[in-house]
Amino acid sequence: MKVWIKLLIGSVLGVALGFLLPGGNQTLLAALAWLEKLALGIGRYAVVPVLFFSLTIAVYELRQDGQFWPTVLKNFLLIIGASLFVITSGILVTLFFSPARIPIEKVEELEVISLNTAENITDLFPANMFSVLAGDGIYLFPICVFAFFLGMGLSYDRNYTKPVIALADSLSRIFYHIASFFSEILGFIMIVLSAYWAIRFHEVLRAEVFRDLILLLGAFSLVLGFGILPLFLYFLRPKVNPWLVLYGSLGPALTAFFSGDINFSLPVLIRHTKENFGARRRSNTVTLTLFTTFCRAGSAMAAAAAFIVIIKSYSYLRIPFLDVVSIGLRAFLISFLLARFPGNGAWTALAALCLAYGRGFEAGYLILKPLAFYLIAVGTFLDVMICSFASYAAARLSGFIEEKSASHFI
Repeated sequence: MKVWIKLLIGSVLGVALGFLLPGGNQTLLAALAWLEKLALGIGRYAVVPVLFFSLTIAVYELRQDGQFWPTVLKNFLLIIGASLFVITSGILVTLFFSPARIPIEKVEELEVISLNTAENITDLFPANMFSVLAGDGIYLFPICVFAFFLGMGLSYDRNYTKPVIALADSLSRIFYHIASFFSEILGFIMIVLSAYWAIRFHEVLRAEVFRDLILLLGAFSLVLGFGILPLFLYFLRPKVNPWLVLYGSLGPALTAFFSGDINFSLPVLIRHTKENFGARRRSNTVTLTLFTTFCRAGSAMAAAAAFIVIIKSYSYLRIPFLDVVSIGLRAFLISFLLARFPGNGAWTALAALCLAYGRGFEAGYLILKPLAFYLIAVGTFLDVMICSFASYAAARLSGFIEEKSASHFI
């Protein structure tokens, strides 16, 4: 059975179970929250070693080909273009199809949520380089920096580095197969994740006040992820069938939406982009690393749309054009700063937008707290879809791809 079918069956079973379970049972919710934590841990289990060794070899091989910096440049151009398009389109759709106002409730205590940008930068260079490998596997960027320098160092002198290159290459392939094993059993794990998602979604629907925003973000993310974004692949030459690439991305899309965690989806992404699209490791790993670190445009877009709804809930006045531009620019910048937040990117981005905007909106994001899981799900879904399409496009543009037919997709 194909992996995406396993994931779909698990998701459908979990959603059905979630709608049947009693949502008001606190013991049940606590149990599901614990199971969700366990499930996410299983999904992330192999991500650090497979990413570290694969990126090390990818950097080395690209350096040997003289393609490292051109590949990085192409990826950053794709990141900037994708981020501008997704965030701008999300803001425009929210302004033109404005959801109903959300009742304002009194906030008793302001939760402190910060991007911690200064700390994120200092954590890239700890006093002990090896300490980044002993972290909790949440903030992956320091590990990527270590892999970058190690990959660069392997080009020093082949007489000395050849055994290390062979070892790193072997470990990359070994951990890839370990990660592949976990992707095969994720269908069972998806039952837990989707059940917990569905039981919260059911409770939010009962409240009714969030329905317009849910419908807007849900419809727009589906149109964007399954319709508009694949169409950009038509610009690639030689001509490509974008719907085939979309079909090959269904597995990561399911894991992203119900887990809301980009690190959980990363091993699935690595496997699908390699085995479905035929993207070679040297291109695939670099693209996925850069996009999961710097291109969280989906999360930023969901946050920007939600923030506009918050402003309109506080006031009946139209939002000035300069304020709309300011919100878009802030969301664009925030999309580059969410590497430490793989599992709550949209919620963190929304809090950052509220705090940066000020004018009494510092605690505005709290009126959407019951909907936080949904904003995160939509944002992560779009993050992963952008990442998947970009991985294919970057590999095609660089010539690091071996086309495969749909019958060989996993």
